[in-house]
Amino acid sequence: MSEEASTPEDPWPIAALTTKLKAYLDRLGLVWVEGEITQWDQRSSGIFGKLKDLTEDSTMGFTIWSNARTKMPDDIKQGDRVIALVKVDFWKKNGNLGLNILELRHVGLGDLLEKLERLRAQLAKEGLFDADRRVPLPFLPQCIGLITGQDSDAEKDVLKNAHLRWPQVEFKVIHTKVQGDQTVPEVIAAIQKLDADPEVDVIIVARGGGDFQNLLPFSDEKLVRVAAACVTPLVSAIGHEADAPLLDNVADLRASTPTDAAKRVVPDVGEELARVADARSRISNRVTAFLTGELDRLESLRSRPVLADADWIISTRAEEIVRNVQRGSDLVDRALHNAAQETLSLKTQLRALSPQQTLDRGYAIAVLPNGKVARSAKDAPAQTEFALTLAEGTIDAVSAGPRKVES
Repeated sequence: MSEEASTPEDPWPIAALTTKLKAYLDRLGLVWVEGEITQWDQRSSGIFGKLKDLTEDSTMGFTIWSNARTKMPDDIKQGDRVIALVKVDFWKKNGNLGLNILELRHVGLGDLLEKLERLRAQLAKEGLFDADRRVPLPFLPQCIGLITGQDSDAEKDVLKNAHLRWPQVEFKVIHTKVQGDQTVPEVIAAIQKLDADPEVDVIIVARGGGDFQNLLPFSDEKLVRVAAACVTPLVSAIGHEADAPLLDNVADLRASTPTDAAKRVVPDVGEELARVADARSRISNRVTAFLTGELDRLESLRSRPVLADADWIISTRAEEIVRNVQRGSDLVDRALHNAAQETLSLKTQLRALSPQQTLDRGYAIAVLPNGKVARSAKDAPAQTEFALTLAEGTIDAVSAGPRKVES
């Protein structure tokens, strides 16, 4: 095999290229890598799976042979974030590249917290946590979008407590993963779908707590940014006050539990009816007090000497009153006469334009089965059933087809 660079005249064989690749990768030796387990297939010969980058869309397959099982925790499972001591394996025969894991550990809690705090500081600096960007929740939502796990206690708690408080409230529920590698894309898609639905007044994302690692998807940067961009008011009901996933910080309202979310989003019908009754009572008392005061004032005015005998007002201006009464009567009679004339004129015009007037002159209206009026013989080919509306009543007919009219 030539060690010189390949040329069109002297190309490398595939075997030469794979040999060089293997030699190069072997020089890497053992390296520590970090990622999330997205596939975990345990067999008798070993464990086969996939390790995904925590931030980029990059995945590699891995193998843990039986002799390395003793160097890994017993509780490792799909969805865990881990660090692994690996040797990069390259199989010359088929060109496959993979990781041979020799040692496996959970990512240290301190490392995750440090990354989480760095992201929290970055998002806060961008203003995503500012209180003035939060949208107020509607007083009485007619339709609530709920994002939660299939058959979860969180779903049952939200639906039960919301309907107890306001039975008429409606829900649009989208079931998603709430832990593991599919959580982030599924929750993002659900938020975007409900945010685009004009019937949804508020969105609740509910999980109901969990351990720190299971709640990590709700601190994912992509998910948090989508939630921050949501136009519809969004409520985070992930739970666990101490963990405080970043979704809590960008949500328009943070609920401590799914039950708390239902109580804070939906008003209590009993409490609202009591408030209405109290308001009606206070309004009634105010109106009664006002009317009582006005009646007292009126009685005080009537008791004054100038109003004790009111006949003097009429007797001194009797002639003027009679004249004004007569004038008013004449004006009313004239207005009524003019209105009657105008009404008669309009009635005559209306009758002249009325379809019934046309029918009374011997015309008919042909109505096709689709409800449309036939305006041409072409609209009713032969054997077409239609209805003829006459001046009095309707008859059914069948078309014999268009006929030529003699000129």
